[in-house]
Amino acid sequence: MEKKLGLSALTALVLSSMLGAGVFSLPQNMAEVASPAALLIGWGITGVGILLLAFAMLILTRIRPDLDGGIFTYAREGFGELIGFCSAWGYWLCAVIANVSYLVIVFSALSFFTDSPELRFFGDGNTWQSIVGASVLLWLVHWLVLRGVQTAASINLVATLAKLVPLGLFIVLAFIAFRLDVFSMDFTGIALGVPVWEQVKNTMLITLWVFIGVEGAVVVSARARNKRDVGRATLLAVLAALSVYLMVTLLSIGVVARPELAGMRNPSMAGLMVKMMGSWGDVVIAAGLIVSVCGAYLSWTIMAAEVPFLAATHKAFPRLFARQNKNSAPSASLWLTNISVQVCLVLIWLTGSDYNTLLTIASEMILVPYFLVGAYLLKIATRPAHYVVGVGACIYGLWLLYASGPMHLLLSVVLYAPGLLVFIYARRTHQLGHALKRREMALIGMLLIAAVPATWMLMG
Repeated sequence: MEKKLGLSALTALVLSSMLGAGVFSLPQNMAEVASPAALLIGWGITGVGILLLAFAMLILTRIRPDLDGGIFTYAREGFGELIGFCSAWGYWLCAVIANVSYLVIVFSALSFFTDSPELRFFGDGNTWQSIVGASVLLWLVHWLVLRGVQTAASINLVATLAKLVPLGLFIVLAFIAFRLDVFSMDFTGIALGVPVWEQVKNTMLITLWVFIGVEGAVVVSARARNKRDVGRATLLAVLAALSVYLMVTLLSIGVVARPELAGMRNPSMAGLMVKMMGSWGDVVIAAGLIVSVCGAYLSWTIMAAEVPFLAATHKAFPRLFARQNKNSAPSASLWLTNISVQVCLVLIWLTGSDYNTLLTIASEMILVPYFLVGAYLLKIATRPAHYVVGVGACIYGLWLLYASGPMHLLLSVVLYAPGLLVFIYARRTHQLGHALKRREMALIGMLLIAAVPATWMLMG
C-alpha cells in the first residue's frame, strides 16, 4: 500500500525545490542589476505576485480537489487537450534542464575542495570527472525514488532542515554586520545609469527563478494524505522562502557596497561569509550549497517524474508512462526523465557548455503554465475574493512574460514544437477517436510556423 505525504513532507518538498542553488548567488545577481530602492520595489512586486499565485493554487485545491495533476490538469480542464499537453511538456522539459543544472552545480561546488591553479578536476562541473560523478548521483537518486516517493520525500525533509543551518548562520552574521550608511549609498542606483523602473524589471527573472518550484505540492497532490494540506504547504513554503530571500538580499547590500557586491564571484554568499567570519566562511557556504542543491535535485526528480506519469494517466502523454512499480513510484516516467538528464550531461561534456541559453529558455517555458493557473481560477471563480486572486495572478503572469522579453518566449517555441509529435503519438496510444478542435489545429499550425524563425534565430 502506498504511503501518503503529510503536511511537513509536502512543505519540505516545495521549500527544497525553491531553495536550491540560486539563493547562494542571489546577493551578486541582484546587486549587479538593481539599487536598494529597486530591490525593495522588485521584492514588493514579487512578494505580492508569488503570494497571489500561491493563493490561486490553494483556492483551486479547495474548489477542484478532484484535479490531482496540478498545473497540468488546470490547463487541460480550462483550455483543452493541446494547451494541457503544452503545459505538461513545457513544465517537464524545464524540470529536466533544472535537474541537469543542479548536477553540474554540485560538482562545480565540489571543485572548491579538489581543484587548484595547477589541477582542474571538477572545474565548472563540465569535466569528464564531473560528468561521471553527476551520473553516479543521478542513478543513485533514481534508485531512491524507485523505492517510493514517500521514502525520497522523508530524506528530502532531513536535507531541507540541513540546508537551513548555513542560511540561518549567514542571516544572523549579516544582521550583525549590517550598516545603514552602506545600504543607503547611491540608493536609487545612479551609478548603474538605468532608471529605477528598468532596474526593477531586470530583477524579475532572477526573482522568478528562485521561486520556481512553488507548484511542488500541487504537482504531487495525488500523493497527499489530506488534499487541504496541498494549499497549506504551498503557502507556508512561499512565506518561508520569501523571508529567506528578502533577508539574504537586503542584508547583503548593507554589509558591502553594491558595486563591490556586484563584482563578487559566485556563489557570492561565500565571499560575504569570508568577510564576516574569516577563511572558514567559504567552506561553510560551499558545503551548504552542496547539501542545498542535492536536496533541491531530489525534490525536482520527484516532480519531474510525476508530470509525464500524471499526463499519461490523463491521456496526454503516451500510455507507457502511466506505469508504476510495486512501491507506487512512477517507474516508466522516471526512466524517461533520467535518461533525458543523462543525455544532456553527455552533451555538456562533449560541448564543454554551461548551456545558459537553454536554461533561460527553460525558465521561460514555465511562465505560461504559471499564467494558466491564474487564468483557470478566473474562469471558474464564483466568489469576489477568488476573482481578485485570479486577476492578480494573471497580471503577475503577464508581467513576467513582459519582463522576460518576447524574444525568449519565441525561442521557447523551439522546444514546444517537437512535443507536438509526442502529443499526436499519445493520442494514438490511447486510441482517442475524436478529432481535435479547430482552434487546436490552428494552434499546432502557429507553433510549427513560429518554430522556423525561432530555430534560425537560435542557430544564429
